[in-house]
Amino acid sequence: MKKLLIAAISLFTIGLNAQQLEKSLLWKISGNGIKEPSYIFGTIHVTCDATLDEHVIKALNDTKQLYLELDMDDPAMKAGMMGGMMMKDGVTLDSLATTEDLAVLDTFITKELGIPLKMMNRFKPSMISMSLMPKYMDCPMQSFEDELMKVTHEQKEEVYGLETLEEQLAVFDDISYEEQMNELIKTAKDGIEKDKAEFDKMQEVYRTKDLNAIMKFMADSENKMYGDNADVLLNNRNKNWIPKIEETAKQTPTFFGVGAAHLGGKEGVIMLLRKKGYKVEAVK
Repeated sequence: MKKLLIAAISLFTIGLNAQQLEKSLLWKISGNGIKEPSYIFGTIHVTCDATLDEHVIKALNDTKQLYLELDMDDPAMKAGMMGGMMMKDGVTLDSLATTEDLAVLDTFITKELGIPLKMMNRFKPSMISMSLMPKYMDCPMQSFEDELMKVTHEQKEEVYGLETLEEQLAVFDDISYEEQMNELIKTAKDGIEKDKAEFDKMQEVYRTKDLNAIMKFMADSENKMYGDNADVLLNNRNKNWIPKIEETAKQTPTFFGVGAAHLGGKEGVIMLLRKKGYKVEAVK
């Protein structure tokens, strides 16, 4: 579920103002007081092939710790997950839609997840949408975060997070539950194949390593919830990460792994770091 959560937040939330960047998912950070370079890598959190290429392996070898969006090997994460998935103030799914739409959604969720809708009545609609992601895949689910952590553990180095689970889950309280529910009902009415086709296309675009193409693809997506809430889901989080990235990189050579959606655009991590005086260059 952690992988699905990060996937939905990071892959579907893209700023609409693209900044032309070189084709690369791996970027070196240096200058402005950084003694040894750090690296930042744009991931796709749910994929069929999370093989790390030689440039990423070298960057991991040349750094001394790993920062992901979340500290994903923190045992306390599971305990905090359930509470953050629930809607606040007693809001329930059956208060967010008509009887007719609820019936359609119940049939769909029961078929796809094997759980009647009433068992998920207090879940944030976006959390249910994330639970559907394995249905979009024709392969065993892999994660770049898992692969990065595997190498880090082999190197006997530590894994940290740029934000807490509570901070990440809280973004879905800042988006109207009604808007989330409307997108979930749309998925139920359209059927899983439509979202699956879009997910497959996203995988193809990611493999081009073109951050500009990723942004354009997401700007054209029919799911507007994430694009319409880019400040909450993407831009504000990027800005919050910058001081932590700066402090960390100046103290220790670090490998940062975040969703590729966070890198591009005028309010993406690359441009924000450059504005602060750092040299951020593509590793090809």
